[in-house]
Amino acid sequence: MIGGRFLGQNRRSAAPRLDLSHNIILYLEGISVSFDGFKALNDLNLYIEAGELRCIIGPNGAGKTTMMDVITGKTRPDTGSAWFGQTVDLLSLSEPEIATAGIGRKFQKPTIFPNHTTFENLELAMAGDKAVWKVLFARISSEQADRIDSVLRTIGLSDKRNVLAGSLSHGQKQWLEIGMLLMQSPELLLVDEPVAGMTPQETERTAELLVSLSGTHSVVVVEHDMAFVRSIARTVTVLHQGSVLAEGSMDQVQNDPKVIEVYLGD
Repeated sequence: MIGGRFLGQNRRSAAPRLDLSHNIILYLEGISVSFDGFKALNDLNLYIEAGELRCIIGPNGAGKTTMMDVITGKTRPDTGSAWFGQTVDLLSLSEPEIATAGIGRKFQKPTIFPNHTTFENLELAMAGDKAVWKVLFARISSEQADRIDSVLRTIGLSDKRNVLAGSLSHGQKQWLEIGMLLMQSPELLLVDEPVAGMTPQETERTAELLVSLSGTHSVVVVEHDMAFVRSIARTVTVLHQGSVLAEGSMDQVQNDPKVIEVYLGD
């Protein structure tokens, strides 16, 4: 696996069956995590619906990154449970197994292969059990090429397919990494501060992209840019001191006295 996320994962054969019969794709219940006496998460309860676009906001130290670390298996909680659908116990799986199960995570800093083209980056990220060198030198099928073309259109980089990824703009690199996750057909996407450092035009395009992915995928966005959150949010969850402080529409949380006091009013 290169970059910790993309290669050597055969999702088609290894992924446990996802049960969305209750329309909830992610359950976090009673999750607590402590680091050297500091409680990063404190009895956190969070539920994400299938196909939902959820925005998570909160001040630094609120527990946003630790929450994503728990979901992806990087951090094990002291207490609580984490379920992917009705039947997949995330706390019993390793990080690669969680990725294989259908959870993709995009970090703030894009992880791409700068010396390969945009097309080749998506090819490398393609789900399957091929070894790296086989991927690099094998001929891809017409179906696989069509899949890559479809993702290129989704992320708005069709005209950059033969451009080295290292020469892309900051925003384009972010979109490419989202495309690399999409190549594995994840059910749930975790996206960390996607518009940090972007131009206004890139920020607008990123909003359109994330909104377009919801429905087909469940998308959880952690972001500090309140204007961006307002442009995409249906439901906003506010974390504070490792717990959910408020949840609702952007208008509801912005007008919540508790939220104003600890976050938005700063």
